[in-house]
Amino acid sequence: MSELTEPVALTLPDGTLNRAAVGWARQPLVDTSGIGRDGRRFWGRNKRWEYWAVTTPTHVLALTVSSLDYAAVHEVWVLDRTTEQTWGASATVLPARGVSLPGTLGGGPVRARAKGLDVAVDEVDGGTRLRARVAGASFDVVAALPPGHERLAVVVPWSGTRFQYTVKDVARPASGTVTTDGATAPVPAGESWAVLDHGRGRWPYDVRWSWGAAAGVTHGRTVGLQVGGRWTAGTGATENAVLVDGRLHHLPQELVWEYDMARWREPWRVHGGGLDATFVPFHDKVTRTNLLVLASSTDQCFGHWSGTFTTAAGETIPFDGLLGWAEDVHNRW
Repeated sequence: MSELTEPVALTLPDGTLNRAAVGWARQPLVDTSGIGRDGRRFWGRNKRWEYWAVTTPTHVLALTVSSLDYAAVHEVWVLDRTTEQTWGASATVLPARGVSLPGTLGGGPVRARAKGLDVAVDEVDGGTRLRARVAGASFDVVAALPPGHERLAVVVPWSGTRFQYTVKDVARPASGTVTTDGATAPVPAGESWAVLDHGRGRWPYDVRWSWGAAAGVTHGRTVGLQVGGRWTAGTGATENAVLVDGRLHHLPQELVWEYDMARWREPWRVHGGGLDATFVPFHDKVTRTNLLVLASSTDQCFGHWSGTFTTAAGETIPFDGLLGWAEDVHNRW
């Protein structure tokens, strides 16, 4: 799969996949404004979302804003790492309403308002501001975008009418505040990290995936980990990369995932393409949804990653204690 270096549209005028967009890039170069604005021909298959997660020394914060054509699905979630107490709310709005998503990443504000939650995401000078509120908890965080910071962007082609554009942006330095039950704690700069999962595309109805991400300073280097699997198999595309001091190292190989959800606390292993990583979870966020046509099963485990990454140039970079997650997902949507 080739590296994209110039801006390109995801879709052709008839709404099908622009094959010139298939590839990966170090920045979000793909214009996805055709998704969701194509009348009824592809209605029901369009999927658009923004997922942000922030890890801090004391908390994990997350927000989801999405539109699936026929439904808007949102969530805000906060975990206290010490007590494992959680605050959160989710909403499935039928039909989709009360949601605003830009056609292309960074092209405008993100908004979700539904019963029990309120989310606002805005591009600001130097980064992205994340604000979310649910009963008992709220946060206000800026995910900084340092000069030269690279972001993995990938177009995954299943066919001319089924394809996905994903931006996995890891190791964004974060700072701000989180408030739970009236007590405000810092999201301290230098110790907190934000990760973005941005998606625009048209999906098969039934799909499974594995995804993991982490970030932190280890052995004097800032390392971000981005690994995925299953959903890209057979497409020629992968969403695997390691970010080292802001520089992206793309892994074109499918990785091997070894884990057992029946024993999720046991170490997971992900390896291939120069990466050998072990993940040790401490918390499983379990989500189950069954609305007949729309159904989802997600186990998102939070924990720490360790291991080594050997670059194409032969440099071996060790890492340990990177706070992040790994998840196992099955969607019918």
